[in-house]
This record gives sequence, C-alpha cells and structure tokens, in this order.
Amino acid sequence: MRRQVDEVLDAWAADAGRRPLLIRGARQVGKTFSVAALAGRAFADFASIDLEQQPRYRRCFDTLEPQAILDRIGVLRGTPVEPGRTLLFLDEIQECPAAIVALRYFYEQAPDLHVIGAGSLLEFALDAERLRMPVGRIQPLFMYPLTFAEFLPAVGEEPALQAARNLAAGMDATVHEHLLGLLRTYLLLGGMPAVVAEYRRTGSAARAARVQTAITQTFRDDFGKYARASRHHHLDRVFLHAARLVGRKFVYAKVDPDSRAREVRAAVELLERAGLVHRVRSTAGAGLPLGAEADDRHYKLIMVDVGLMQNVSGAAEQLLDGDPMRIDGGAVAEQFVGQELLAHRSPFERPELFYWHRRERNSSAEVDYLAAARGRVVPVEVKAGKTGRLRSLAVFAQHYRPPVAVRVYADRFRRDRGILSVPLYGLERLGAILRDFVEDRA
Repeated sequence: MRRQVDEVLDAWAADAGRRPLLIRGARQVGKTFSVAALAGRAFADFASIDLEQQPRYRRCFDTLEPQAILDRIGVLRGTPVEPGRTLLFLDEIQECPAAIVALRYFYEQAPDLHVIGAGSLLEFALDAERLRMPVGRIQPLFMYPLTFAEFLPAVGEEPALQAARNLAAGMDATVHEHLLGLLRTYLLLGGMPAVVAEYRRTGSAARAARVQTAITQTFRDDFGKYARASRHHHLDRVFLHAARLVGRKFVYAKVDPDSRAREVRAAVELLERAGLVHRVRSTAGAGLPLGAEADDRHYKLIMVDVGLMQNVSGAAEQLLDGDPMRIDGGAVAEQFVGQELLAHRSPFERPELFYWHRRERNSSAEVDYLAAARGRVVPVEVKAGKTGRLRSLAVFAQHYRPPVAVRVYADRFRRDRGILSVPLYGLERLGAILRDFVEDRA
C-alpha cells in the first residue's frame, strides 16, 4: 500500500539536516509497515527493534552515549549499525523511556545516523516519566489510517483515484456514481491497513469486519495499561459511547451518569493521547489561530477511523449488505470528513479540529468544521445526501464574511454564489481548491 507519508519519509531520509523522527499515531495505522517500506527503498540494512517484544534491547539504553548504544545493538543483533547504511527503527519506543531521551543525543552526536522511533502509547510514557520533547532535536510525525485517496489504489481502483482528483463541474454521472459506490465501501471498511488488506485479499466485507473486531478488541485490551490514571471502566465506556455520539456535543452524563465528570473527562483525554479519538473543539471562529478562541468545555468527538466507528457502534453487521449512510448517515459523513481533514494537513502538526456553534437563545447555529486557507477562516458544512439546508453557513457568513463557504456532500462539484460544493470523495483536493480560490479573491 503506497501511503502519502511515504513521500515525507523519503524526503526525510535524503535530508542532510534531518532530525531523529518520532512517529505518533494509534495502533494498527501502519507505522511499522511504512518504516519497513522506507528501509526497502532507501537502505542496505534495516535494524528493526521492537522494544516491547524484544525487551533485552532495553539494556542498550542504560547509557545515553550514542556510539555505546549502537555498539550494544550491533552485538545483540549480530550485525553492526552503520550510519549512512543502516536505518535504525525503535518500535514501541514507549516501553523504554531512556530510548526516547537518547534520540536527542543521536541528533547531537551521531547526525549521520538515520533513526526513527514509533509508539502507539508514546504519550503515556512521556507523561509517566515526565519527559519533555527536546525542541528542535526530534521531529514528530503524525500518522492516521488510510485516506479514501490511499484506499482506492490499495483495492485496485487507480483510474477512480484520478477521476476523484479531477474535480470539475461537468463530471460524468456514471463516473460520479461509481465513486460514490467506492466511497460507501470505504465508509464500511475504513482505512485501517489490516482491514483493507483483508478485503483486498478476499473481497469479503464480512471477513474484513472480523479484522475490525479484532483491532477494536486490541484497543480495549490496551486500556489496562492506562488504568493507573483512569479506571478501565471509564475508558471502555467512553470508547464505546464515542462511536455512537459522533456529531453531537459530548456530554459526560450521557456516557456514565453514575460517574463524576472529571473521571469521564480524564478518560477522554487518555483516549485522545492514544489516538483513538479526536476532539472537535468549539471555537468563536473570528480569526486564526482557531485554537486561540477554543472552548475546551464544549466539544464533539470523532473516532480514529470511520470503519471502526461503525464496528464499535454495532452498525457494521446491519450494513454489510446495505448503504453505510442508511443508519445515522450524518454522523458517518461527519466522522469521514473529520478524519480526512486531519490526514490531509501537514503530518508534522499536532492534530486539531474545530467547529463553530453560536449559542444564542432561540437562535442556535452550528457549522461542522472550520478550516484555514491563506490566513482566512473557512466554514465547512457536511451533508450526507445531495441536498440540505445551509442556514448555519449563511449565519456564519453574515457574522464573519469568509472568502468562501464549503458544503461537502454526495453530489458533484459546484461553485456558485460564494459556496464551493465538494463531493465527499473529493476531500483530498479541498485544501488546494481553497488556497486557489482564496488567492483569486484576494
């Protein structure tokens, strides 16, 4: 599976001024696979060390002197680690906090070495050990499940990908319907690489759903590793309810009326650190940065993956022979758009999503997402179907006069009266379209 992160990794490997890379993201999003693919493309030797499954390597980091660490690793693996020839990969690096600290010394004292760390539970190690990420010495990189654009070639639909990228007002109706059909498949399967691989291998959505169930169970089994900070009960309830509450304001009492709000809030924060959920925070939307006016008390949640969302919520079994939009299609569409917006931004930025909600008596309005283009705020409204009122977009536009408003929906691309209507399958192109449009209006 070719991933958009592959180009980022290739550029990092070729950069003489590179820093050690620390890849962050939930379990099963493909971190190890992408690093191994980089090793195959660009290196003669791949020293892949899993610090969870190979605990003997943890002793190599009893010292922080880079050459001593490399000598020890070379002895244990039976092959020396050679800068310029070897890609050193420290997987599940959170199992050895000293290895995280060592990354800064690799940058300072062994700049010719290509070294990557990765860990799905990394945030917890940083908090537990009270480690500070050395600014300017380590490069974080965030990874997500396959986007729809990555999914298409993974299942042999390269021509469909090219059609989806060629957004135009006059797209052929047959091509449009074909893309919507593929989107429905993606909404059911999601973008977890193991799920997509199973579907590609068998052509069976039911078989792929079994892999989804195994992944969600792995996530839930991990909760015991966070139990010191928040009880397993709260993590499990938040995880299960998050899938059912996508698109709605997250209210602690709806998750567990018998628990204190701070206990549920702590569980949300832990699951967000693990990359299993993402908060969509309410913000005033008056200007950039959006986070400057965000209200941490008011937020919605989306899951890490749209396929896992439907699996966890129990909808997947009902949808195997039907349309993923049939059951609560608005939530499914909002989940999909949110994860696409995250995945199509810079991989070096910490994930953040925002929405706008005007809380005035007898006059509420809500815009699903806010984006940024050329220093301007752009409202993004999500519709599961081809039609739907755009009252909230109009209210936002009246207040803030954005250069353009965006409707993401299930029809073809249109541009009229200050509104860009973008098909759900065309979100890969949204950023470029907005930049060009705002520049033209400047």
